[in-house]
Amino acid sequence: MLTSFFWSGDAIRSRSVSDVVLSDTLDVPAPSARVLADWQRETSSRLVLEPGDVEPMPLARTQMRWLDYTRCVRAMSDWTGALGLNGVLAGSDVALMACRGARYHHDAAQYGGKAFCNLFLSEDRGLDVHFPATGLRIPLTRGTALLFDTGQPHGVIQRHRDNFNEADFAPDQDCIQIFLSWELPIEDVRVGQLLEVDFDVARSTAQRLDDEQVWLNGSPVAVCPESGRWHRAD
Repeated sequence: MLTSFFWSGDAIRSRSVSDVVLSDTLDVPAPSARVLADWQRETSSRLVLEPGDVEPMPLARTQMRWLDYTRCVRAMSDWTGALGLNGVLAGSDVALMACRGARYHHDAAQYGGKAFCNLFLSEDRGLDVHFPATGLRIPLTRGTALLFDTGQPHGVIQRHRDNFNEADFAPDQDCIQIFLSWELPIEDVRVGQLLEVDFDVARSTAQRLDDEQVWLNGSPVAVCPESGRWHRAD
């Protein structure tokens, strides 16, 4: 059993880790040539993304330069609203992100109290988001929308691969994906129910901890960045 221990106010609380992943392909506009050029400059000159890196981009600049940005937000708002999450997206933090693939990881050591809701803005580069614990693969293309538990291991890999390989993301490969990412509160009743999360599954252990972490069958665990498998945390 996977358990996420996360900050809830001033205390650590426990919950199950959901294997529910919701996805769809939304009709969103292609970024303008000006915005694409700006993203290319940012990822190549300032971020200098290495294989597997996932880094934030300047959101305000994209909002200002891309008139169709609001259409993307509206499409995500409509999608999450249809899932029963009316108003949740508008009240959640959003970031613009870039990745050159992504090593397998979970995000519950920093965002254990959240679910991620992502909208991919780049064209198909032959990459999938892969959830190794369940085997689920979702092709990344413009308009791919995802909602999932931050404690669920995931990576961005080549479509023909079953693991993360740095050689697949060499500098001469056009493999950078740009996406919007919202942090939805897992304790919102609607979010928790949609992802089928059970809360307070390990109260006594939670009381002894002072940071966010994930446990498997009673022990702290980490994710192998190449395979996505759980192993004991150091």
